[in-house]
Amino acid sequence: MTSFDSSPTLPVWRMLLALAVVFVLLATTGWTTVRHQRGPGDPRALALSAWARDRVGHRALPDPTAPARTIASFFGSIGPSLGARLADAHPLVVGNLNGAPVTLRYRANRLSLTRALDAERGRVDDPRLNASGRHEALRRVHRFMSLMRRDRQILAFDPSGTGRTAEVLGDLDRARRVSVIVPGVDTNLLTFQKSRRKYSAPAGMAESLYAAERSAAPGSGTAVIAWADYTAPVGVGIDAAMGRLAENGAVRLVEMTDALPGTSRVSLFCHSYGSVLCGVAARRLPSRVTDVAVAGSPGMRAESAAGLSTRARVWAMRDADDWIQDVPNLEVGGVGHGADPVAPEFGARLLSAAGATGHAGYFEPGTESLDNFAAIGVGAYQRLTCASADSACRRGISGAEEN
Repeated sequence: MTSFDSSPTLPVWRMLLALAVVFVLLATTGWTTVRHQRGPGDPRALALSAWARDRVGHRALPDPTAPARTIASFFGSIGPSLGARLADAHPLVVGNLNGAPVTLRYRANRLSLTRALDAERGRVDDPRLNASGRHEALRRVHRFMSLMRRDRQILAFDPSGTGRTAEVLGDLDRARRVSVIVPGVDTNLLTFQKSRRKYSAPAGMAESLYAAERSAAPGSGTAVIAWADYTAPVGVGIDAAMGRLAENGAVRLVEMTDALPGTSRVSLFCHSYGSVLCGVAARRLPSRVTDVAVAGSPGMRAESAAGLSTRARVWAMRDADDWIQDVPNLEVGGVGHGADPVAPEFGARLLSAAGATGHAGYFEPGTESLDNFAAIGVGAYQRLTCASADSACRRGISGAEEN
């Protein structure tokens, strides 16, 4: 349990408050939560089975769970032509295969999207669907059509359940610096992008950050990934108060960052529950991840930045109007996410979020929060605006690290 007061009454009060929150959550969401189970007819399960049976000549295809370097070595050995053949034959596998060339993943995911679109169009006309089901099918049709635009680079795509995806802006193969956006609750295929409140959704966050980075350092060779390739909590329920989904997502995040091509430096920008995921992943992140920045965080499942056991610099910000500040920062019986990352005693480098306006505004153009993210993303640390008037957040960062 987190406590920064020696008074014996404060920890007791916090524990009682936390337990009250637990019982409210359990009362409103139930003792168990609905999970999207993969059945024997699930498209990905069928795709993995077909992959396991296929061969290149007399060679078996690599286990999709193999390390990224094993996958990369395999594709390097068979050449572009056979790689394209595998992407066309097994798009749902290759499109989500860490270590496969990113251009093949883009190609495979475009084909998977085409198939998913055809299937969803068939559902729209299914007379067994009620009005709500037909509305959701139409929304999925529109989402798939948008993701299939020729200018979009889809790094991951799985239509199962509420769906997962990741999109790349920029040239990932040649980028010197890569920024990864890790979003929070209610992230799925249908919420990956929004028309209203555009910059509160992963696609809009990435678009805003990519534009800000190119403005901050023209020609510097950056890429941005909108990473919604994990199962996020639905609403502010028991899953959002616990770490199970963050732990599962952290495995995927570590594998993705480890598999990125080249030798680019990587920065993570983790919003809301995404910061819980980043905190869980921190100790396992590859050394290429140099910065972890959190915004609107309910906690990182650690009592301090040092407790994250990462070599990456840890940055934190919170807008003065963000409701997340009213969430108790403690952990009791697995519920809650621990200490507040913007508390001075946590030890993160504190950044200004001026202009963000609430919990969902950190990537809005014209805000100091976005400018700070862009400065981290391109390595321009001396341009950062700290949360206070002094320059403590930039202390100990040499000019050489900005290259």
